[in-house]
Amino acid sequence: MSKIIELKEVWKTYIMGEVPVHALRGINLTVRKGEFVSIQGPSGSGKSTAMFLVGCLDLPTKGHVFLDNKDISNLDESDLAQIRGKKIGFVFQRFNLLNTLTAMQNVQIPMMFQGVSEDKRIKRAEMLLTRVGLGERRFHKPTELSGGEMQRVAIARALANDPEVILADEPTGNLDSKTGKEVMQLLIDLHKKEKRTIIMVTHDKNVANLAERQIFLKDGQVVKGGK
Repeated sequence: MSKIIELKEVWKTYIMGEVPVHALRGINLTVRKGEFVSIQGPSGSGKSTAMFLVGCLDLPTKGHVFLDNKDISNLDESDLAQIRGKKIGFVFQRFNLLNTLTAMQNVQIPMMFQGVSEDKRIKRAEMLLTRVGLGERRFHKPTELSGGEMQRVAIARALANDPEVILADEPTGNLDSKTGKEVMQLLIDLHKKEKRTIIMVTHDKNVANLAERQIFLKDGQVVKGGK
């Protein structure tokens, strides 16, 4: 399989007061198209920082980040935003839905930023919510949905622009075990049936083991599974 994401000798350094803190220390990491990988590590290992870089939410201090063989390490924010909108879908632990909007409206937001017409937005949002089992709940607001239902809306929203990569940050972190299994099955189906590339950050070993490949970080470095 061809590479879709590659980090080469990537460092990420933050300045805390006058002290440099190295969140990532020259990591090398490859994800191929159609893979389902999990990123694990203790608190402070750099796993969330790595996800921010892969998701074009941040830039490395040193090194190079490639997405579809394009070096995105030095792009400005407007270019990064365009890449995020077209190529990457995000699923967050806290769902990040807008409580004033219905499920349908939340799913349409990424398409609005890409200039998709209203008719097409509505049809695709309805189709995606039906796919995740929420067709009959599409006009409900997040406050009227369970945690599992909110995460399903978030997954539908992540698929809105038909991205090549789905980044899931602790997707079961706010869910009970039964609901977490249902959400994971949905991600597994997206991977197996639609050949989506999925990168998941999690501290839950049972969840991580559902991925094809496990990547382990410690002290800002890849200690296992980076290639």
